[in-house]
Amino acid sequence: MVIRSNKLILQRQKMKTQSVLILFLMPYLASSLNIVIAGGTGPVGRELSSTLHNQNVGHKITILTRNAFLAKTPARVSSDFGWLGESFMENHNSVRLRDWDGGDLLDIVGCDWMGWQEDTLKDADCVINLVGGYTQQRNMACERIIRESLNCNPTAKQIMLTLDDVDLVTTLKKTRAKECEEMLSKNCVGSVCLRSELNNIKGSCGMIMDVINSL
Repeated sequence: MVIRSNKLILQRQKMKTQSVLILFLMPYLASSLNIVIAGGTGPVGRELSSTLHNQNVGHKITILTRNAFLAKTPARVSSDFGWLGESFMENHNSVRLRDWDGGDLLDIVGCDWMGWQEDTLKDADCVINLVGGYTQQRNMACERIIRESLNCNPTAKQIMLTLDDVDLVTTLKKTRAKECEEMLSKNCVGSVCLRSELNNIKGSCGMIMDVINSL
């Protein structure tokens, strides 16, 4: 009985050790994803890309920005195009920036935007739309992402984050937000439209991560 008890104890200890090891390695055993984030140089995009990087070093994260050069400069020089900074990019080597047209071909800002569709969307597992502003630019950017995704990779999971109506305040902003959500829902099967409070950055990131982790 003593020998059997000792064996049982050793087996339990071994199982416990294996369970701890599996939990530790889960982020690294998870499937690596190719994730594209439009509007990812803002607060939510920064939090999300950092979370994805820390979750799985195998993830490939591409942030679409209207000016990649300004988005990664050591010091912020413009409030128009978002900013992640040099140190952020150095510490998150799974994240890369890619110029795109932002949906407005008459207002090109980046220096190397040609071919962004094939370069980013073709192999994407997930496309996340964080483009803000709630101006006509948002609608144009939304339409551009949807159209090019359908052309290059219609099976990619589409996720859109929008502010709650309370934070949108004006009727015009609410209308534009709803137009973008309807545009996505009608054209992309299985798409997800999320709503979040203005300053709930971690909560917004958490909702998006829940969808990504379900893939």
